[in-house]
Amino acid sequence: MLRQRAVRIPLPDVEAERDLHENMMRIADAGERKSRLLDDPDVPLTEVYEDELDEMSRSFEYRLQQVAGEDYYDVATAYLDGERDDWIGALAAYYLECYYRLQERYTVDEQIFLLVILRYPDSFTVNLSFLTGDVGADAVRYESSTLAEEDLTDSDREQLYADSQYSQHKAAEYLRENVDCIRDAFPDPDSTSVAQRRYGGFVHLTGRRGPTFAEVLDSLSPDPDRFDDEASTPGIVPEGPEAKRAKRDLLTDADVVL
Repeated sequence: MLRQRAVRIPLPDVEAERDLHENMMRIADAGERKSRLLDDPDVPLTEVYEDELDEMSRSFEYRLQQVAGEDYYDVATAYLDGERDDWIGALAAYYLECYYRLQERYTVDEQIFLLVILRYPDSFTVNLSFLTGDVGADAVRYESSTLAEEDLTDSDREQLYADSQYSQHKAAEYLRENVDCIRDAFPDPDSTSVAQRRYGGFVHLTGRRGPTFAEVLDSLSPDPDRFDDEASTPGIVPEGPEAKRAKRDLLTDADVVL
């Protein structure tokens, strides 16, 4: 369901825009929470990672229930089995795969998670990808001393711990500086004009290889020519040129995890 696809949700009125804004503010708040945890020397990086995955999983389970109710699993599998063919089933199947892939990240440490959310005049899109490959130089990198497997002397172990703490501090700074790109992309509809909120977006990439984590959080400009039709109902659409550009710019040798 996820491969080169995205969810498109209409924004028919100010209430829908307000709901989108509030959801994006929750994502921004989660980014600030992560930066605080990264900066706390008493919180192991593994706990920061698990906290972020828990938050993402709760978010997608909430979306599943919002779209398809408590029986979201049955709705999603019915769509995948060809027993129903509607937008509710399609979105449930998409979000259910996101939910399961996030659960896998607890044990699979070489998957890269790429999230692209874009705002257009009449709709917004959510594009999730789970990839393998190498994260480029634009990412901030930080390390966990507890995940390092080297056989070290006490002195070297102390130096590794100090270096890991410094890298986590720099990552926390990076997130604090960049999290406003989410708020800027999805401003409050009650305090901004329609012209100010027609377009906006961001990309969030996280990956891990052994003890080293990599992360990108940055603004991403929507392509105004992506859609030539109005969004009347939610549905699945091909991923846009913006997501393809993000993968090309931020990753090397990227491949979709099947």
